[in-house]
Amino acid sequence: MLIDSHVNLHAAQFDEDRDAVIDRARAAGVGLMVEISDSLATFEATHGLAMAHPDIWCTVGAHPHEARHHLEMTADDLVALAGRPRVVGIGECGLDFHYDLSPRDQQEAVFRRHVAAARRTGLPLVVHTREADDRMAAILAEEQGEGPFRFLMHCYTSGPDLAEKASEMGAWFSVSGIATFKAAEDVRAVIRTMPGDRIIVETDCPYLAPVPHRGRRNEPAYVGHVLQTLADIRGWTREEAETRTTDAFFNLFDRIPRPA
Repeated sequence: MLIDSHVNLHAAQFDEDRDAVIDRARAAGVGLMVEISDSLATFEATHGLAMAHPDIWCTVGAHPHEARHHLEMTADDLVALAGRPRVVGIGECGLDFHYDLSPRDQQEAVFRRHVAAARRTGLPLVVHTREADDRMAAILAEEQGEGPFRFLMHCYTSGPDLAEKASEMGAWFSVSGIATFKAAEDVRAVIRTMPGDRIIVETDCPYLAPVPHRGRRNEPAYVGHVLQTLADIRGWTREEAETRTTDAFFNLFDRIPRPA
């Protein structure tokens, strides 16, 4: 079974053919998808997808780009929404110092509320980090000192130092279509060092379509290209990569029943 651990099917890019996209994913062997919340403003759409499809689950949270719109959001708010059926994670949340669409202090404050919600619910935290390696490492270490929580470094493209520190804190990592890009050797180098029992795959659709679909809208049906690239990078067979990533996925998203 293929698993796409990070989809954005609520995005406007899918408004014209969302059902067909889901059907194509199933036809390609994708047996499970996690629909990611990027804003509380769109959470009802995200949750609605999970409620409407037995093979889709979801998270609740706000992307760092949206932090400025979530200054009143509390950990209690996230915990309450996480209590709904089929919510299996907190996030996507974190720090993005590349675009700085929200002020950095606001990103950090909102991120810490997500961490608190993950700690309280026991749900995994889906972490976005871009050009914020030092602050991300510091916040994760500080928050782990306050009490343990599980977390996923989603679509990991940051540096080896943060990867090593996150790994020491027990992080999972997800690999995306970026790993297939010709110029992404630095990303592939980090993937070779990730803990082999804590790697999963994703598309982050509609973004980051893997080769040979690069430049087009991404879809969950393409996650097999990411899995094959991961296998090639790590020297695994395709079957071994599928087994390892499936085991890692269910160890992380342990609220999702594993099919027999």
